[in-house]
Amino acid sequence: MRIDIHPHETLPRHAKEVLLGQKGSVLWFCGLSGSGKSTIAAAVEQVLHDKGRFCVRLDGDNLRTGLNGNLGFSDDDRLENIRRTAELAKILASNGVIVLCSLITPRGAFRDLARGILENDFAEIYVKADYATCEARDPKGLYAKANEGNVKNFTGRDSAFEEPQDPELVLDTEALSVDDAAFEVLEYLRSEGIAL
Repeated sequence: MRIDIHPHETLPRHAKEVLLGQKGSVLWFCGLSGSGKSTIAAAVEQVLHDKGRFCVRLDGDNLRTGLNGNLGFSDDDRLENIRRTAELAKILASNGVIVLCSLITPRGAFRDLARGILENDFAEIYVKADYATCEARDPKGLYAKANEGNVKNFTGRDSAFEEPQDPELVLDTEALSVDDAAFEVLEYLRSEGIAL
């Protein structure tokens, strides 16, 4: 049986953006595990916070302990992980929030899904570092576990990572420091009239 749902109207988005002094938007950081997605997003969040901007960080690891805790790492589960995260980010952005999403998002189809949900609020940021570099960093010990056969569907090894074809921004963390990468993101936000 189908139930008709009628969303309730809220205060207009523009009123909330004026109150916050910023434009709601979603920066979607994608890349291999260990590429620097979360670290850069955290650095950007700190600068925005210090400048009086309101942002929320949605990190893949954190989301998988709650909202997406029932999902694994098959392509179907990864797709649902992205869908849920994008829908949450959409709600936040429509309320004037700057949302920083850090998720591997290994397939172009997954990123297309997020872009389709978020439309003009979506900015794809590719945090680029090759597998060998990320393996050498291995901040969570996942590469070592994958090499021992203890992690299934590990992106870059057992499961492909499709490099973004036309992202709004590319951050090559083999060449850029965290501060330099964060600066590039902040310059993007400024150039788009989102904040600062």
